[in-house]
Amino acid sequence: MFSYNGVVNLDHWIFVKFIIDNSWLIGLILISGGALLVPILQRSGAKVSLLQATQLMNQSRCTILDVRDPKDFDAGHIRNAKNIPLVALSKRISELEKQKSQSILAVCASGTRSATASAILTRAGFANVVSLEGGMSAWREQGLPLAK
Repeated sequence: MFSYNGVVNLDHWIFVKFIIDNSWLIGLILISGGALLVPILQRSGAKVSLLQATQLMNQSRCTILDVRDPKDFDAGHIRNAKNIPLVALSKRISELEKQKSQSILAVCASGTRSATASAILTRAGFANVVSLEGGMSAWREQGLPLAK
């Protein structure tokens, strides 16, 4: 198989031996590389800055979807936000059907869960869904208004 005119090519055997001897190292490299890709793949969807979010709220009919737990939502949220916790979003997505063609701004505490919510809504056919970068933490840091 690794011969040329009956002569065995030793370079191929050296390569095969290297692969076998270092299979654990190669496996470790593949696993760690895959682990680095997971957050990138999970955070699909568009993100907007605080400035872009406030412009979106002021210039168009925008639905603000807060995916935090009700306790966190009650402690302070963006005015006119609708609270549907991320864990219940798939079951309660029908509550947003009327807003399917409108802009939806997904908000959470730090911007991670809202990115997941954005991906869920996009897969469900919502046209324009974005996630607030930095979430409510960034909103509070800038001193922007909260409703209770």
